[in-house]
Amino acid sequence: MITIYRYGEVDSKDIFSRVVPQVDVSSIVADIIKTVRQKGDAALLDYTERFDKVRLDTLAVSEEEIAEAFNEVEPRFIEILEKAAANIRAFHEKQVRNSFIINTAPGVVMGQKIIPVDRAGLYVPGGTAAYPSTVLMDAIPAKIAGVREVVMVTPPMKNGKVNPVILAAARVAGVTKIYKVGGAQAIAALAYGTESIPKVDKIVGPGNAFVAEAKKQVYGEVSIDMIAGPSEILIVADGNTNPDHAAADLLSQAEHDRLASAVLVTDSEALAKAVSESLERQIPALLRSDIARESIDKNGKIIVADTLMQAIEIANEIAPEHLELLVDNPFDYLDAIRHAGSIFMGRNCPEALGDYFAGPNHTLPTSGTAKFSSPLSVDDFIKKTQYTYYTKDALSAVAEDVAFFATKEGLTAHAESAVIRTRKE
Repeated sequence: MITIYRYGEVDSKDIFSRVVPQVDVSSIVADIIKTVRQKGDAALLDYTERFDKVRLDTLAVSEEEIAEAFNEVEPRFIEILEKAAANIRAFHEKQVRNSFIINTAPGVVMGQKIIPVDRAGLYVPGGTAAYPSTVLMDAIPAKIAGVREVVMVTPPMKNGKVNPVILAAARVAGVTKIYKVGGAQAIAALAYGTESIPKVDKIVGPGNAFVAEAKKQVYGEVSIDMIAGPSEILIVADGNTNPDHAAADLLSQAEHDRLASAVLVTDSEALAKAVSESLERQIPALLRSDIARESIDKNGKIIVADTLMQAIEIANEIAPEHLELLVDNPFDYLDAIRHAGSIFMGRNCPEALGDYFAGPNHTLPTSGTAKFSSPLSVDDFIKKTQYTYYTKDALSAVAEDVAFFATKEGLTAHAESAVIRTRKE
């Protein structure tokens, strides 16, 4: 059963604590990366047989396999994928940055160029845990950014094929190349390249502890989006909230993972009790009831605050991945929220809307990192290059200032490089 606290009556570390997996996989992952770097495709095929229990002749997914999968998926789901993709594109197109030029002084031109990375790598969980939503959320911003080549890796099913819904989503999203490989070995292949899989510039996408550790270890060789932890939801709710709605929303994240965190913060003790009771009624009916049960019992919390504004401050302290505002007039509280991955406003906006359909990205900072990081966006697939141009007269006007500054740092060659151009022959 979920634990109910009153704010101020329990140490904050017990309210804001997060369960972190204690298994150290770093040495295992390091060995996998080393082997993939040394043996390339042969290592990938070996690991796929060992971990996924399927022997492959080739890693690449053919156009015929993609077409077959697209035809296999029911037309209604294809239609929903296309609707969701349209919403995601509409939202992310607003994030596109423009290059700029500054020319405010005579003879001086400065500017910034926005350049997409050449090649992005997408990790998509596969097999029985297939998430076509991840394909849309990761690939569409990359395409909007102008990335030339979007490479997807995903583990195969026992029959040696990729889950059809994953391939259908990849086709809708415009993924360029797809390979049947998962785990830390897939991350290594994207980071260093193999005979089949090209080296990428950035790796994005969620995965298990091995995938997260591999992303951490290859960072620097390539860029990554984030190291994502277990899923989280925090609901701020007032006394007018339907307890069944709040409980259902808590369970929408609890069913993800035994380590997921579901927290309700409310100013109503009556609602706290009602939500606890509703959770007990709803959990047995879930397909993943055993996972939700453990998540709620171990990581679930209900916190009773004195006021809604105090509840907002508690939310800011936790900095959750998903934050729902089940309150009247939710826009009255929007400015007060400083730390959250994605905010769901009002009583008719369950977090599941964001997972699949609304448009804002569902790849979000977890474990309190929303205090300093952001959701996946078009910005993740671009880099900024700046440039400067001075005429001789413009340089002459500032050369002594530059040289004086350089000498204060003891860098006389810097100083000379500025003034040498201004001396008469």
